[in-house]
Amino acid sequence: MGDGEARSRIPQLRLDELLEELQARIDAARGTRDRVHSLLEAVLSVGRELDLTQVLRQIVETAAALVDARYAALGVIGPDGETLSQFLTVGLSEEQIARIGPYPTGKGLLGELIRHPEALRLADLSEHPASYGCPVHHPVMRSFLGVPVRVRDDVFGNLYLTDKRGGEEFDADDESVISTLAVAAGVAIDNARLFEEAQRQQRWLSANAEITRALLSGSARSEVVGLVAQRAREITGAELAEVSVPVAGADTVRVELALGGEDGRAGLEVPLAGSLPGLACAAGASVTTSDLPGDPRLTVGAGAFAGLGPAVAVPLGRSKEQVAGLLLLARRAGEPAFTDRETAPLLGFADQAALALELAERRRDAEQLAMLEDRDRIARDLHDLAIQRLFATGMTLQSAARFVEHPGASERVLRAVADLDETIKIIRSTIFGLRARESGEAQGLRARVVRAAEEAQAGLGFAPRVSLEGLLDTDVPAETADHVMAVLGELLSNAARHAGARRVEVSLRATGSQVVLAVQDDGVGILEQGRRSGLRNLAERAEQVAGSFEVLSPPEGGTRLVWTAPIGG
Repeated sequence: MGDGEARSRIPQLRLDELLEELQARIDAARGTRDRVHSLLEAVLSVGRELDLTQVLRQIVETAAALVDARYAALGVIGPDGETLSQFLTVGLSEEQIARIGPYPTGKGLLGELIRHPEALRLADLSEHPASYGCPVHHPVMRSFLGVPVRVRDDVFGNLYLTDKRGGEEFDADDESVISTLAVAAGVAIDNARLFEEAQRQQRWLSANAEITRALLSGSARSEVVGLVAQRAREITGAELAEVSVPVAGADTVRVELALGGEDGRAGLEVPLAGSLPGLACAAGASVTTSDLPGDPRLTVGAGAFAGLGPAVAVPLGRSKEQVAGLLLLARRAGEPAFTDRETAPLLGFADQAALALELAERRRDAEQLAMLEDRDRIARDLHDLAIQRLFATGMTLQSAARFVEHPGASERVLRAVADLDETIKIIRSTIFGLRARESGEAQGLRARVVRAAEEAQAGLGFAPRVSLEGLLDTDVPAETADHVMAVLGELLSNAARHAGARRVEVSLRATGSQVVLAVQDDGVGILEQGRRSGLRNLAERAEQVAGSFEVLSPPEGGTRLVWTAPIGG
Protein backbone atom coordinates (compact mmCIF):
# COMPACT_ATOMS: atom_id res chain seq x y z
CA MET A 1 0.00 0.00 0.00
CA GLY A 2 1.41 3.37 -1.02
CA ASP A 3 1.62 6.49 1.11
CA GLY A 4 -1.17 8.14 -0.83
CA GLU A 5 -3.50 5.23 -0.32
CA ALA A 6 -2.78 5.11 3.44
CA ARG A 7 -3.43 8.81 3.78
CA SER A 8 -6.77 8.41 1.98
CA ARG A 9 -7.95 5.72 4.44
CA ILE A 10 -7.24 7.82 7.59
CA PRO A 11 -10.30 10.09 7.20
CA GLN A 12 -12.44 7.02 6.59
CA LEU A 13 -11.26 5.38 9.83
CA ARG A 14 -11.92 8.56 11.75
CA LEU A 15 -15.36 8.76 10.21
CA ASP A 16 -16.08 5.16 11.28
CA GLU A 17 -14.99 5.96 14.81
CA LEU A 18 -17.17 9.06 14.90
CA LEU A 19 -20.11 7.10 13.53
CA GLU A 20 -19.63 4.36 16.14
CA GLU A 21 -19.42 6.98 18.92
CA LEU A 22 -22.50 8.69 17.55
CA GLN A 23 -24.33 5.34 17.45
CA ALA A 24 -23.29 4.63 21.05
CA ARG A 25 -24.57 8.02 22.13
CA ILE A 26 -27.79 7.47 20.23
CA ASP A 27 -28.18 4.07 21.94
CA ALA A 28 -27.46 5.67 25.34
CA ALA A 29 -29.94 8.44 24.65
CA ARG A 30 -32.51 5.88 23.52
CA GLY A 31 -31.84 3.84 26.67
CA THR A 32 -32.17 6.94 28.82
CA ARG A 33 -35.37 7.84 27.01
CA ASP A 34 -36.76 4.34 27.51
CA ARG A 35 -35.78 4.38 31.18
CA VAL A 36 -37.40 7.81 31.69
CA HIS A 37 -40.53 6.57 29.97
CA SER A 38 -40.51 3.45 32.17
CA LEU A 39 -40.02 5.61 35.25
CA LEU A 40 -42.87 7.93 34.26
CA GLU A 41 -45.13 4.96 33.61
CA ALA A 42 -44.13 3.47 36.95
CA VAL A 43 -44.87 6.73 38.78
CA LEU A 44 -48.28 6.99 37.12
CA SER A 45 -49.04 3.33 37.81
CA VAL A 46 -48.13 3.59 41.49
CA GLY A 47 -50.03 6.84 41.89
CA ARG A 48 -53.26 5.43 40.45
CA GLU A 49 -53.63 2.76 43.13
CA LEU A 50 -55.41 3.67 46.40
CA ASP A 51 -55.32 0.39 48.30
CA LEU A 52 -52.27 0.62 50.57
CA THR A 53 -51.37 -3.08 50.36
CA GLN A 54 -51.49 -3.00 46.58
CA VAL A 55 -49.49 0.24 46.49
CA LEU A 56 -46.68 -1.31 48.52
CA ARG A 57 -46.64 -4.46 46.40
CA GLN A 58 -46.56 -2.45 43.17
CA ILE A 59 -43.69 -0.27 44.44
CA VAL A 60 -41.50 -3.32 45.05
CA GLU A 61 -42.30 -4.91 41.71
CA THR A 62 -41.74 -1.65 39.82
CA ALA A 63 -38.41 -0.98 41.54
CA ALA A 64 -37.10 -4.43 40.60
CA ALA A 65 -38.15 -3.97 36.97
CA LEU A 66 -36.64 -0.47 36.62
CA VAL A 67 -33.10 -1.46 37.62
CA ASP A 68 -33.26 -5.08 36.46
CA ALA A 69 -32.77 -6.47 40.00
CA ARG A 70 -33.24 -10.16 40.69
CA TYR A 71 -34.51 -9.57 44.24
CA ALA A 72 -36.35 -6.60 45.78
CA ALA A 73 -38.02 -5.88 49.09
CA LEU A 74 -39.78 -3.10 50.96
CA GLY A 75 -39.38 -2.95 54.72
CA VAL A 76 -41.97 -0.88 56.60
CA ILE A 77 -40.60 0.63 59.80
CA GLY A 78 -42.71 -0.06 62.89
CA PRO A 79 -44.05 2.45 65.44
CA ASP A 80 -40.89 2.13 67.56
CA GLY A 81 -38.79 3.52 64.69
CA GLU A 82 -36.17 0.77 65.12
CA THR A 83 -37.64 -2.45 63.72
CA LEU A 84 -39.54 -3.56 60.63
CA SER A 85 -43.22 -4.26 61.13
CA GLN A 86 -43.87 -5.39 57.55
CA PHE A 87 -41.66 -6.90 54.82
CA LEU A 88 -42.70 -7.41 51.19
CA THR A 89 -40.47 -9.33 48.78
CA VAL A 90 -40.13 -9.92 45.03
CA GLY A 91 -38.04 -12.66 43.42
CA LEU A 92 -38.44 -15.33 46.09
CA SER A 93 -40.91 -18.18 45.75
CA GLU A 94 -43.24 -19.19 48.56
CA GLU A 95 -41.16 -22.33 49.07
CA GLN A 96 -37.96 -20.30 49.41
CA ILE A 97 -39.61 -17.91 51.87
CA ALA A 98 -40.81 -20.84 53.97
CA ARG A 99 -37.30 -22.37 54.04
CA ILE A 100 -35.66 -19.07 54.98
CA GLY A 101 -37.93 -18.65 57.99
CA PRO A 102 -39.34 -15.51 59.66
CA TYR A 103 -39.01 -12.19 57.89
CA PRO A 104 -36.20 -9.89 59.06
CA THR A 105 -36.98 -7.34 61.75
CA GLY A 106 -34.33 -4.76 60.92
CA LYS A 107 -30.96 -6.09 62.04
CA GLY A 108 -27.64 -6.02 60.20
CA LEU A 109 -27.49 -4.23 56.87
CA LEU A 110 -31.24 -3.63 56.81
CA GLY A 111 -30.98 -1.88 60.16
CA GLU A 112 -28.17 0.30 58.78
CA LEU A 113 -30.68 2.05 56.50
CA ILE A 114 -33.12 2.43 59.40
CA ARG A 115 -30.45 4.13 61.52
CA HIS A 116 -29.06 6.15 58.60
CA PRO A 117 -31.88 6.81 56.09
CA GLU A 118 -29.70 7.63 53.07
CA ALA A 119 -29.13 5.88 49.75
CA LEU A 120 -26.60 3.03 50.04
CA ARG A 121 -24.97 1.34 47.02
CA LEU A 122 -22.61 -1.63 47.39
CA ALA A 123 -20.76 -3.84 44.91
CA ASP A 124 -20.74 -6.72 47.42
CA LEU A 125 -23.06 -6.44 50.39
CA SER A 126 -21.20 -9.16 52.31
CA GLU A 127 -18.17 -6.84 52.67
CA HIS A 128 -20.12 -4.16 54.56
CA PRO A 129 -19.37 -4.12 58.33
CA ALA A 130 -23.09 -4.25 59.20
CA SER A 131 -23.73 -7.34 57.05
CA TYR A 132 -24.15 -10.43 59.23
CA GLY A 133 -26.59 -13.12 60.30
CA CYS A 134 -27.80 -14.30 56.89
CA PRO A 135 -30.14 -17.34 57.27
CA VAL A 136 -28.89 -20.75 56.12
CA HIS A 137 -31.30 -21.16 53.19
CA HIS A 138 -31.10 -17.53 52.07
CA PRO A 139 -29.96 -17.18 48.41
CA VAL A 140 -26.52 -15.64 47.83
CA MET A 141 -26.75 -11.93 47.00
CA ARG A 142 -23.95 -9.60 45.91
CA SER A 143 -24.76 -6.16 44.54
CA PHE A 144 -26.99 -4.02 46.76
CA LEU A 145 -28.95 -0.78 46.47
CA GLY A 146 -30.96 0.63 49.37
CA VAL A 147 -33.07 3.80 49.29
CA PRO A 148 -35.32 5.26 52.03
CA VAL A 149 -38.98 5.95 51.29
CA ARG A 150 -40.23 9.12 52.98
CA VAL A 151 -43.85 10.09 53.54
CA ARG A 152 -43.79 13.82 54.10
CA ASP A 153 -41.17 14.31 56.84
CA ASP A 154 -41.22 10.75 58.18
CA VAL A 155 -39.27 7.73 56.94
CA PHE A 156 -41.93 5.16 56.08
CA GLY A 157 -39.52 2.38 55.18
CA ASN A 158 -36.71 1.34 52.84
CA LEU A 159 -36.43 -0.16 49.38
CA TYR A 160 -33.83 -2.94 49.16
CA LEU A 161 -32.62 -4.22 45.76
CA THR A 162 -30.00 -6.93 45.25
CA ASP A 163 -28.30 -8.86 42.46
CA LYS A 164 -28.49 -6.78 39.30
CA ARG A 165 -28.93 -9.21 36.42
CA GLY A 166 -25.88 -9.95 34.29
CA GLY A 167 -23.57 -9.76 37.30
CA GLU A 168 -23.25 -5.98 37.00
CA GLU A 169 -23.22 -3.46 39.82
CA PHE A 170 -25.92 -0.89 40.47
CA ASP A 171 -24.72 2.44 39.10
CA ALA A 172 -25.50 6.08 39.79
CA ASP A 173 -28.30 6.05 37.23
CA ASP A 174 -29.95 3.14 39.02
CA GLU A 175 -29.71 5.03 42.30
CA SER A 176 -31.21 8.13 40.70
CA VAL A 177 -34.09 6.15 39.21
CA ILE A 178 -34.93 4.36 42.47
CA SER A 179 -34.60 7.61 44.46
CA THR A 180 -37.09 9.22 42.08
CA LEU A 181 -39.41 6.25 42.41
CA ALA A 182 -39.09 6.48 46.21
CA VAL A 183 -40.32 10.09 46.13
CA ALA A 184 -43.32 9.09 44.01
CA ALA A 185 -43.87 6.09 46.29
CA GLY A 186 -44.01 8.38 49.33
CA VAL A 187 -46.73 10.45 47.68
CA ALA A 188 -48.67 7.33 46.66
CA ILE A 189 -48.41 5.87 50.17
CA ASP A 190 -49.61 9.13 51.69
CA ASN A 191 -52.57 9.25 49.32
CA ALA A 192 -53.44 5.62 50.04
CA ARG A 193 -53.21 6.29 53.78
CA LEU A 194 -55.50 9.32 53.51
CA PHE A 195 -57.98 7.34 51.43
CA GLU A 196 -57.86 4.43 53.87
CA GLU A 197 -58.35 6.79 56.80
CA ALA A 198 -61.29 8.49 55.07
CA GLN A 199 -62.89 5.12 54.41
CA ARG A 200 -62.34 4.05 58.00
CA GLN A 201 -63.82 7.30 59.28
CA GLN A 202 -66.84 6.74 57.06
CA ARG A 203 -67.29 3.25 58.50
CA TRP A 204 -67.11 4.63 62.05
CA LEU A 205 -69.75 7.25 61.21
CA SER A 206 -71.98 4.57 59.68
CA ALA A 207 -71.54 2.41 62.78
CA ASN A 208 -72.46 5.33 65.06
CA ALA A 209 -75.55 6.01 62.98
CA GLU A 210 -76.53 2.33 63.14
CA ILE A 211 -76.22 2.33 66.93
CA THR A 212 -78.32 5.49 67.18
CA ARG A 213 -81.02 3.93 64.99
CA ALA A 214 -81.01 0.82 67.15
CA LEU A 215 -81.55 2.93 70.26
CA LEU A 216 -84.33 5.00 68.72
CA SER A 217 -86.07 1.83 67.53
CA GLY A 218 -86.20 0.52 71.11
CA SER A 219 -83.57 -2.24 70.88
CA ALA A 220 -82.57 -3.89 74.14
CA ARG A 221 -79.28 -3.03 75.83
CA SER A 222 -77.84 -6.46 74.99
CA GLU A 223 -78.49 -5.86 71.28
CA VAL A 224 -76.86 -2.42 71.41
CA VAL A 225 -73.81 -3.80 73.23
CA GLY A 226 -73.53 -6.59 70.67
CA LEU A 227 -73.72 -4.06 67.84
CA VAL A 228 -70.96 -1.93 69.41
CA ALA A 229 -68.64 -4.93 69.77
CA GLN A 230 -69.38 -6.35 66.32
CA ARG A 231 -68.82 -3.09 64.41
CA ALA A 232 -65.63 -2.26 66.34
CA ARG A 233 -64.32 -5.76 65.59
CA GLU A 234 -65.11 -5.51 61.88
CA ILE A 235 -63.67 -2.03 61.32
CA THR A 236 -60.39 -2.67 63.17
CA GLY A 237 -59.94 -6.22 61.85
CA ALA A 238 -59.79 -7.60 65.39
CA GLU A 239 -60.11 -11.28 66.24
CA LEU A 240 -61.53 -10.63 69.73
CA ALA A 241 -63.96 -7.97 70.94
CA GLU A 242 -65.12 -7.79 74.56
CA VAL A 243 -67.35 -5.33 76.38
CA SER A 244 -66.94 -5.24 80.17
CA VAL A 245 -68.77 -3.26 82.83
CA PRO A 246 -67.47 -2.27 86.29
CA VAL A 247 -68.94 -4.24 89.19
CA ALA A 248 -70.36 -1.94 91.85
CA GLY A 249 -68.44 -2.08 95.13
CA ALA A 250 -65.68 -4.30 93.75
CA ASP A 251 -62.36 -3.77 91.97
CA THR A 252 -63.46 -5.99 89.10
CA VAL A 253 -65.20 -5.79 85.75
CA ARG A 254 -67.71 -8.32 84.42
CA VAL A 255 -67.43 -9.43 80.80
CA GLU A 256 -70.87 -8.57 79.45
CA LEU A 257 -70.24 -9.71 75.88
CA ALA A 258 -67.39 -11.54 74.10
CA LEU A 259 -67.07 -12.06 70.35
CA GLY A 260 -64.30 -14.36 69.11
CA GLY A 261 -61.41 -15.64 71.21
CA GLU A 262 -61.98 -18.20 73.95
CA ASP A 263 -65.56 -19.38 74.50
CA GLY A 264 -67.32 -18.89 77.80
CA ARG A 265 -65.77 -15.57 78.84
CA ALA A 266 -69.15 -13.82 78.99
CA GLY A 267 -70.16 -13.44 82.62
CA LEU A 268 -66.62 -13.73 84.01
CA GLU A 269 -65.43 -11.20 86.56
CA VAL A 270 -61.90 -9.95 85.88
CA PRO A 271 -59.81 -7.95 88.39
CA LEU A 272 -59.00 -4.40 87.33
CA ALA A 273 -55.43 -4.74 88.57
CA GLY A 274 -53.25 -6.53 86.04
CA SER A 275 -55.67 -6.41 83.10
CA LEU A 276 -55.65 -4.20 80.01
CA PRO A 277 -59.25 -2.97 80.65
CA GLY A 278 -58.12 -2.14 84.21
CA LEU A 279 -55.26 0.01 82.89
CA ALA A 280 -57.65 1.82 80.54
CA CYS A 281 -60.14 2.32 83.38
CA ALA A 282 -57.45 3.79 85.65
CA ALA A 283 -56.08 6.08 82.93
CA GLY A 284 -59.44 7.14 81.53
CA ALA A 285 -57.88 6.76 78.06
CA SER A 286 -57.00 4.09 75.54
CA VAL A 287 -54.16 1.68 76.37
CA THR A 288 -52.39 -0.46 73.76
CA THR A 289 -50.05 -3.43 73.81
CA SER A 290 -48.20 -5.26 71.05
CA ASP A 291 -48.45 -8.63 72.84
CA LEU A 292 -51.58 -9.23 74.92
CA PRO A 293 -50.54 -12.62 76.40
CA GLY A 294 -46.92 -11.60 77.02
CA ASP A 295 -47.15 -8.00 78.24
CA PRO A 296 -45.42 -7.85 81.66
CA ARG A 297 -47.97 -5.28 82.88
CA LEU A 298 -50.77 -7.82 82.47
CA THR A 299 -50.90 -10.55 85.10
CA VAL A 300 -54.53 -11.70 84.78
CA GLY A 301 -55.77 -14.46 82.47
CA ALA A 302 -52.87 -14.49 79.98
CA GLY A 303 -53.72 -18.08 79.03
CA ALA A 304 -57.15 -17.02 77.78
CA PHE A 305 -55.51 -14.87 75.07
CA ALA A 306 -53.23 -17.48 73.49
CA GLY A 307 -52.78 -16.87 69.77
CA LEU A 308 -53.57 -13.16 70.09
CA GLY A 309 -51.08 -10.30 69.80
CA PRO A 310 -51.72 -6.55 69.45
CA ALA A 311 -54.60 -5.22 71.56
CA VAL A 312 -56.21 -1.99 72.67
CA ALA A 313 -58.59 -1.25 75.55
CA VAL A 314 -60.83 1.81 75.37
CA PRO A 315 -63.06 3.19 78.13
CA LEU A 316 -66.66 3.79 77.14
CA GLY A 317 -66.97 7.29 78.55
CA ARG A 318 -63.61 8.90 79.35
CA SER A 319 -64.12 9.85 82.99
CA LYS A 320 -61.92 8.48 85.77
CA GLU A 321 -64.77 8.90 88.24
CA GLN A 322 -67.32 6.97 86.23
CA VAL A 323 -66.70 4.60 83.31
CA ALA A 324 -69.81 3.11 81.72
CA GLY A 325 -67.88 0.19 80.28
CA LEU A 326 -64.67 -0.95 78.61
CA LEU A 327 -64.07 -2.19 75.09
CA LEU A 328 -61.19 -4.62 74.47
CA LEU A 329 -60.05 -5.39 70.90
CA ALA A 330 -57.28 -7.85 70.04
CA ARG A 331 -55.76 -9.02 66.75
CA ARG A 332 -54.06 -12.31 65.96
CA ALA A 333 -50.39 -12.68 66.81
CA GLY A 334 -48.15 -11.30 64.08
CA GLU A 335 -50.67 -8.74 62.80
CA PRO A 336 -49.93 -4.97 62.88
CA ALA A 337 -50.20 -3.12 66.18
CA PHE A 338 -52.93 -0.55 66.80
CA THR A 339 -51.69 2.89 65.72
CA ASP A 340 -52.72 6.41 66.68
CA ARG A 341 -54.49 6.66 63.34
CA GLU A 342 -56.79 3.85 64.46
CA THR A 343 -57.24 4.67 68.13
CA ALA A 344 -58.22 8.31 67.49
CA PRO A 345 -61.51 7.48 65.68
CA LEU A 346 -61.97 4.51 68.02
CA LEU A 347 -62.08 6.90 70.99
CA GLY A 348 -64.80 8.92 69.26
CA PHE A 349 -66.74 5.73 68.59
CA ALA A 350 -66.31 4.71 72.23
CA ASP A 351 -67.75 8.04 73.39
CA GLN A 352 -70.75 7.53 71.12
CA ALA A 353 -71.14 3.97 72.40
CA ALA A 354 -71.00 5.24 76.00
CA LEU A 355 -73.77 7.72 75.23
CA ALA A 356 -75.79 4.92 73.64
CA LEU A 357 -75.36 2.72 76.72
CA GLU A 358 -76.28 5.64 78.98
CA LEU A 359 -79.45 6.27 76.99
CA ALA A 360 -80.27 2.57 77.11
CA GLU A 361 -79.77 2.60 80.89
CA ARG A 362 -81.97 5.69 81.30
CA ARG A 363 -84.66 4.11 79.18
CA ARG A 364 -84.40 0.93 81.24
CA ASP A 365 -84.78 2.99 84.42
CA ALA A 366 -87.84 4.73 82.97
CA GLU A 367 -89.34 1.38 81.99
CA GLN A 368 -88.53 0.01 85.44
CA LEU A 369 -90.22 3.00 87.07
CA ALA A 370 -93.28 2.57 84.87
CA MET A 371 -93.36 -1.13 85.73
CA LEU A 372 -93.10 -0.39 89.47
CA GLU A 373 -95.91 2.15 89.23
CA ASP A 374 -97.98 -0.42 87.40
CA ARG A 375 -97.19 -2.98 90.10
CA ASP A 376 -98.33 -0.51 92.75
CA ARG A 377 -101.59 -0.02 90.90
CA ILE A 378 -102.12 -3.77 90.52
CA ALA A 379 -101.28 -4.37 94.18
CA ARG A 380 -103.67 -1.62 95.25
CA ASP A 381 -106.47 -2.98 93.09
CA LEU A 382 -105.89 -6.51 94.38
CA HIS A 383 -105.99 -5.31 97.97
CA ASP A 384 -108.90 -2.92 97.67
CA LEU A 385 -111.09 -4.90 95.30
CA ALA A 386 -110.17 -8.56 94.86
CA ILE A 387 -109.33 -9.43 98.47
CA GLN A 388 -112.33 -7.58 99.87
CA ARG A 389 -114.71 -9.31 97.50
CA LEU A 390 -113.17 -12.72 98.17
CA PHE A 391 -113.36 -12.08 101.91
CA ALA A 392 -117.01 -11.06 101.61
CA THR A 393 -117.77 -14.14 99.51
CA GLY A 394 -116.13 -16.36 102.11
CA MET A 395 -118.14 -14.76 104.92
CA THR A 396 -121.34 -15.30 102.94
CA LEU A 397 -120.57 -18.95 102.28
CA GLN A 398 -119.57 -19.53 105.89
CA SER A 399 -122.86 -18.08 107.17
CA ALA A 400 -124.84 -20.00 104.55
CA ALA A 401 -123.27 -23.29 105.60
CA ARG A 402 -125.41 -23.27 108.77
CA PHE A 403 -128.56 -23.54 106.67
CA VAL A 404 -127.34 -26.47 104.58
CA GLU A 405 -128.77 -29.68 106.01
CA HIS A 406 -127.08 -32.18 103.68
CA PRO A 407 -123.75 -33.19 105.30
CA GLY A 408 -121.90 -33.57 101.98
CA ALA A 409 -123.04 -30.18 100.72
CA SER A 410 -122.13 -28.51 104.02
CA GLU A 411 -118.65 -30.05 103.86
CA ARG A 412 -118.15 -28.77 100.32
CA VAL A 413 -119.17 -25.25 101.31
CA LEU A 414 -116.72 -25.24 104.23
CA ARG A 415 -114.00 -26.58 101.92
CA ALA A 416 -114.73 -23.74 99.48
CA VAL A 417 -114.40 -21.24 102.37
CA ALA A 418 -110.98 -22.76 103.23
CA ASP A 419 -109.92 -22.48 99.59
CA LEU A 420 -110.93 -18.82 99.56
CA ASP A 421 -108.82 -18.20 102.68
CA GLU A 422 -105.84 -19.88 101.00
CA THR A 423 -106.40 -17.78 97.86
CA ILE A 424 -106.46 -14.60 99.97
CA LYS A 425 -103.11 -15.60 101.50
CA ILE A 426 -101.60 -16.16 98.03
CA ILE A 427 -102.86 -12.80 96.80
CA ARG A 428 -101.45 -11.04 99.87
CA SER A 429 -98.08 -12.71 99.26
CA THR A 430 -98.23 -11.53 95.65
CA ILE A 431 -99.07 -7.99 96.79
CA PHE A 432 -96.07 -8.03 99.11
CA GLY A 433 -93.82 -9.10 96.20
CA LEU A 434 -95.25 -6.45 93.89
CA ARG A 435 -94.61 -3.70 96.43
CA ALA A 436 -91.04 -4.79 97.22
CA ARG A 437 -88.49 -2.07 96.44
CA GLU A 438 -84.74 -2.02 95.83
CA SER A 439 -84.28 0.82 98.29
CA GLY A 440 -82.70 -1.25 101.05
CA GLU A 441 -85.93 -2.63 102.48
CA ALA A 442 -85.98 -6.31 103.39
CA GLN A 443 -87.21 -8.19 100.33
CA GLY A 444 -89.20 -11.37 100.15
CA LEU A 445 -88.05 -14.43 98.26
CA ARG A 446 -90.23 -13.57 95.26
CA ALA A 447 -88.59 -10.18 94.74
CA ARG A 448 -85.10 -11.61 95.27
CA VAL A 449 -85.67 -14.29 92.63
CA VAL A 450 -86.97 -11.73 90.13
CA ARG A 451 -83.98 -9.49 90.77
CA ALA A 452 -81.52 -12.38 90.35
CA ALA A 453 -83.13 -13.25 87.00
CA GLU A 454 -82.85 -9.63 85.84
CA GLU A 455 -79.15 -9.50 86.78
CA ALA A 456 -78.50 -12.76 84.91
CA GLN A 457 -79.75 -11.22 81.68
CA ALA A 458 -76.41 -9.52 80.97
CA GLY A 459 -74.48 -12.81 81.09
CA LEU A 460 -77.09 -14.88 79.24
CA GLY A 461 -77.81 -12.30 76.56
CA PHE A 462 -81.55 -12.66 77.14
CA ALA A 463 -84.05 -12.58 80.01
CA PRO A 464 -84.77 -15.96 81.64
CA ARG A 465 -88.42 -16.93 82.07
CA VAL A 466 -89.51 -16.95 85.73
CA SER A 467 -92.44 -18.86 87.26
CA LEU A 468 -93.28 -18.40 90.97
CA GLU A 469 -95.93 -20.38 92.83
CA GLY A 470 -97.08 -20.66 96.44
CA LEU A 471 -96.52 -18.72 99.68
CA LEU A 472 -92.82 -18.10 99.02
CA ASP A 473 -92.54 -14.99 101.20
CA THR A 474 -94.36 -16.42 104.22
CA ASP A 475 -93.82 -20.20 104.26
CA VAL A 476 -90.11 -20.37 103.30
CA PRO A 477 -87.82 -19.68 106.31
CA ALA A 478 -85.13 -17.01 105.91
CA GLU A 479 -82.27 -19.52 106.14
CA THR A 480 -83.81 -21.76 103.49
CA ALA A 481 -84.47 -18.70 101.29
CA ASP A 482 -80.76 -17.84 101.46
CA HIS A 483 -79.92 -21.37 100.31
CA VAL A 484 -82.39 -21.04 97.44
CA MET A 485 -80.80 -17.75 96.29
CA ALA A 486 -77.27 -19.18 96.45
CA VAL A 487 -78.33 -22.20 94.39
CA LEU A 488 -80.19 -20.04 91.87
CA GLY A 489 -77.15 -17.76 91.41
CA GLU A 490 -74.87 -20.74 90.77
CA LEU A 491 -77.28 -22.36 88.29
CA LEU A 492 -77.81 -19.15 86.30
CA SER A 493 -74.05 -18.50 86.24
CA ASN A 494 -73.40 -22.03 84.95
CA ALA A 495 -76.03 -21.58 82.25
CA ALA A 496 -74.38 -18.33 81.10
CA ARG A 497 -70.86 -19.79 81.05
CA HIS A 498 -71.29 -23.31 79.76
CA ALA A 499 -74.76 -24.07 78.39
CA GLY A 500 -74.77 -22.01 75.19
CA ALA A 501 -78.54 -21.80 75.64
CA ARG A 502 -81.09 -19.65 73.89
CA ARG A 503 -83.79 -20.18 76.52
CA VAL A 504 -83.60 -20.59 80.31
CA GLU A 505 -86.65 -21.20 82.54
CA VAL A 506 -86.66 -20.70 86.33
CA SER A 507 -89.43 -22.29 88.39
CA LEU A 508 -89.81 -21.86 92.17
CA ARG A 509 -92.69 -23.48 94.08
CA ALA A 510 -93.64 -23.63 97.75
CA THR A 511 -95.92 -26.66 98.23
CA GLY A 512 -96.46 -26.37 101.96
CA SER A 513 -94.00 -29.12 102.85
CA GLN A 514 -91.04 -28.21 100.62
CA VAL A 515 -89.65 -25.56 98.32
CA VAL A 516 -88.69 -26.73 94.82
CA LEU A 517 -86.29 -24.78 92.58
CA ALA A 518 -85.90 -25.92 88.97
CA VAL A 519 -83.71 -24.34 86.27
CA GLN A 520 -84.02 -25.73 82.74
CA ASP A 521 -82.17 -24.67 79.56
CA ASP A 522 -82.05 -25.79 75.91
CA GLY A 523 -78.24 -25.75 75.75
CA VAL A 524 -75.58 -28.35 75.05
CA GLY A 525 -76.12 -30.32 78.24
CA ILE A 526 -73.51 -31.30 80.83
CA LEU A 527 -70.43 -32.87 79.24
CA GLU A 528 -69.09 -36.08 80.76
CA GLN A 529 -65.55 -34.69 80.96
CA GLY A 530 -66.68 -31.29 82.26
CA ARG A 531 -65.94 -29.97 85.73
CA ARG A 532 -68.47 -31.09 88.39
CA SER A 533 -67.26 -29.19 91.45
CA GLY A 534 -70.12 -26.70 91.25
CA LEU A 535 -72.74 -29.44 91.03
CA ARG A 536 -71.17 -31.26 93.99
CA ASN A 537 -71.40 -28.07 96.03
CA LEU A 538 -75.12 -27.78 95.24
CA ALA A 539 -75.69 -31.41 96.22
CA GLU A 540 -73.86 -30.86 99.52
CA ARG A 541 -75.93 -27.76 100.20
CA ALA A 542 -79.09 -29.83 99.69
CA GLU A 543 -77.81 -32.48 102.09
CA GLN A 544 -77.21 -29.82 104.76
CA VAL A 545 -80.91 -28.98 104.82
CA ALA A 546 -82.15 -32.58 104.35
CA GLY A 547 -83.15 -31.82 100.76
CA SER A 548 -82.20 -33.22 97.36
CA PHE A 549 -80.53 -32.22 94.12
CA GLU A 550 -81.13 -33.84 90.73
CA VAL A 551 -79.51 -33.38 87.31
CA LEU A 552 -81.88 -34.42 84.53
CA SER A 553 -81.57 -34.59 80.73
CA PRO A 554 -84.98 -33.87 79.15
CA PRO A 555 -85.86 -35.75 75.92
CA GLU A 556 -86.00 -32.45 74.01
CA GLY A 557 -82.38 -31.67 74.96
CA GLY A 558 -80.65 -29.32 77.35
CA THR A 559 -80.45 -29.73 81.11
CA ARG A 560 -82.95 -29.58 83.98
CA LEU A 561 -81.58 -29.13 87.51
CA VAL A 562 -83.96 -29.52 90.48
CA TRP A 563 -83.04 -28.50 94.04
CA THR A 564 -85.47 -29.09 96.94
CA ALA A 565 -85.54 -28.35 100.66
CA PRO A 566 -88.18 -29.08 103.34
CA ILE A 567 -90.06 -26.11 104.84
CA GLY A 568 -92.87 -27.72 106.86
CA GLY A 569 -93.00 -29.16 110.39
